[in-house]
Amino acid sequence: MSVSEPLLDIRRVSANGISVNVATAGDGPAVVLLHGWPHTWEVWRPVLPTLASTHRVIAPDLRGLGASDKPDDGYHLHTLADDAVALLDVLGIERAAVVGIDLGAPVAFMTAARHRDRVERLVVMESLLGRLPGAERFLANGPPWWFGFHAVPGLPETVLAGNVGAYIDWFLRVGTYGLSGVPKPLRDAFVAAYEDPRTLHCGFQHYRAMPINAALIAEAVAEGPLRMPVLALGGNVVGDALHRQLVPVAPDLRGAILERCGHIIPADAPDALLAELGPFLAESPAV
Repeated sequence: MSVSEPLLDIRRVSANGISVNVATAGDGPAVVLLHGWPHTWEVWRPVLPTLASTHRVIAPDLRGLGASDKPDDGYHLHTLADDAVALLDVLGIERAAVVGIDLGAPVAFMTAARHRDRVERLVVMESLLGRLPGAERFLANGPPWWFGFHAVPGLPETVLAGNVGAYIDWFLRVGTYGLSGVPKPLRDAFVAAYEDPRTLHCGFQHYRAMPINAALIAEAVAEGPLRMPVLALGGNVVGDALHRQLVPVAPDLRGAILERCGHIIPADAPDALLAELGPFLAESPAV
């Protein structure tokens, strides 16, 4: 059954010392949606109407990306998690479910680990959590090539000048099942966002922070398991690696692999994603 497009409130709000661009819609229990790279909040558009029919959906652009502020620093997971919670404070929300994909998954995880009283449920998908055990099979041939490329200071910004659209298109194709690419409106929104040189640079700053963020994830895990329900979803790229990493970390862990789905799950298999998200978010609040 199709769901009509909800009324979106898209605005900028001050949170944790920066201006955050955020789209909100719907009423009910709050759910925060954290996008990845090379996305903006709009990656959630295919699932937003259905989610907003039962929830208050909050979809920000991450620090440095989309229409949010683009400082040169602040890409450590503690700061990014604090951004998410500061946004909840501004919106007057005490507790929320937090959902993250790709780059947004470690942010969602750290939000749950660092602010355990604010996160009711956690959903992470198509990502890895630092160097936690469990992803050895996925990393058997080393991490994806672009992790190293993006991390070299100044290099990708220089190499990609004038060719950002073609570069982004490559990720949007290989991130979908059958290399079909995302719908054109999403593709155009993502390319327009990252053709801004400052956004491109800040996107790479997220990658450059990964070594420190891996250490922060290990520290968070050492503080004790997550007590809220956790759902780990995979497409046919990362697969079950994220779920395997979370087994010792989250006692109340569920997982699923979505069939005929690539990396960009909300755009590639929105109905399959909603079939997993809907029941999980609808469960009675964790005690």
